[in-house]
Amino acid sequence: MSDTTKKLEEKIAQAHLGGGEKRIQKQHAKKKLTARERVDYLLDEGSFEEMGILVTHRTTDFGMDKEIYYGDGVVTGYGTIDGRLVYIFAQDFTVFGGALSETHAEKICKVMDHALRVGAPLIGLNDSGGARIQEGVRSLGGYADIFYRNVQASGVIPQISAIMGPCAGGAVYSPAMTDFTLMVQDSSYMFVTGPNVVKTVTNENVTSEELGGARTHATKSGVTHLTAASDIVCLNQIKQLYSYLPQNNKQTPHKLPYELADELREELETIVPDSSNKPYDMHSVIEGIIDTSSFFEIHKDYADNIIVGFARLGGRSIGIVANQPMSLAGVLDVESSRKGARFTRFCDCFNIPLLVLVDVPGFLPGTDQEWNGIILNGAKLLYALSEATVPRVTVITRKAYGGAYDVMNSKHIGADMNFAWPTAEIAVMGAKGASEIIFRKEIAAAKDPALKLSEKEAEYAEKFANPFRAAQRGFIDEVIQPKETRRKLLKSFAMLETKSVSRPDRKHGNIPL
Repeated sequence: MSDTTKKLEEKIAQAHLGGGEKRIQKQHAKKKLTARERVDYLLDEGSFEEMGILVTHRTTDFGMDKEIYYGDGVVTGYGTIDGRLVYIFAQDFTVFGGALSETHAEKICKVMDHALRVGAPLIGLNDSGGARIQEGVRSLGGYADIFYRNVQASGVIPQISAIMGPCAGGAVYSPAMTDFTLMVQDSSYMFVTGPNVVKTVTNENVTSEELGGARTHATKSGVTHLTAASDIVCLNQIKQLYSYLPQNNKQTPHKLPYELADELREELETIVPDSSNKPYDMHSVIEGIIDTSSFFEIHKDYADNIIVGFARLGGRSIGIVANQPMSLAGVLDVESSRKGARFTRFCDCFNIPLLVLVDVPGFLPGTDQEWNGIILNGAKLLYALSEATVPRVTVITRKAYGGAYDVMNSKHIGADMNFAWPTAEIAVMGAKGASEIIFRKEIAAAKDPALKLSEKEAEYAEKFANPFRAAQRGFIDEVIQPKETRRKLLKSFAMLETKSVSRPDRKHGNIPL
């Protein structure tokens, strides 16, 4: 072996050790994998090709010239997941706590540039203490370089961020601009300002976990889309999520082989209760429509009055947006409108057809909702669906009241196919409320106002608490038996596969952010 070959092998071996055995042991003691272990587990065996393994930082201040680590705290490169190309970076907490330096940022930017040029998804595994303070503004500039590329890649290639340790300060804005953020419970957190600053400024006592842990961001802020019990579970979630996505905005998702069989689903006939006020679980409807066990829910613990997620229908990847009668009767509010809008826009970016399941009594009333901008937030969902050019199919299972009927992918905002079950009620409002307004004088003058209200309620329900008037006007393409839903959807999405829409000639619309 020549001296140069031996020298190269020594340097690569040093790089593979990161910050050294003791720091690797500390990482394992926290039940965390190292950056290289994460990359090796996520990618197909033997597929990873590393870029920049011998890069080192350039700082000489504060004794930094005596601490040199090959790779400079981030593992970057490309490989495959199930044979499909992805680009990846994984921050190495064993080297300076994964802190971002100028060269660390340059390595990340290089793989981002490659991903954008080639048209392949980017996955970031974040585990960093923040900016490397010894470098000052150079480190801050590195963050801005990454942020800029996140924006350039948005809507062009899928971007997935996994938070597998600390992510604080300016570092949080890169994951926030990617398409999906995953967090590991009890070992990851995200916040702009930490507990000490919060205590100083607001006098609030709060832990890192309470302020920005996985549970907090999954339930309160909606910052994270998925949470995992461990690094391994998180990496498996990335693999599963990736399976529904295309490589870029020019391609469609990979279709799995599927042969048509008996597509009737008798179990759908008995899901919706006889009473319009009784709840039922929309997950049961979803499972009865899609390919077996193919639903992958997004934002499961946030705004659970609306359900969003990916599934397969006849082997095709689709996005599902559905009201959930089990939570707040499926009403639309500030959080659910934002959640639905964000998911809708992602699917439209990446050519993923949309199925919208409707059982919505309207928008949630109250001062809290009005003061927190239900008008603007409800408009986001309306805008997102109106703007979407992917195949869009709607099924109304029960209530479709008021403006929420319009918003939930009605024919009027460009839906391609609109179906309704016989249990559908399409009206301005429920029969009781409408009767109290329309027949107010009659009811007040009656000998028995309660009886008269009941009569008028039945009269209004007979006219409007069914889908037939909407079908007569062509607002519903077909009223179908629930058991036929899967078969109708399979045919509809197959028919719409070559749908093409020309957008207006404009720079971009102005969604009400």
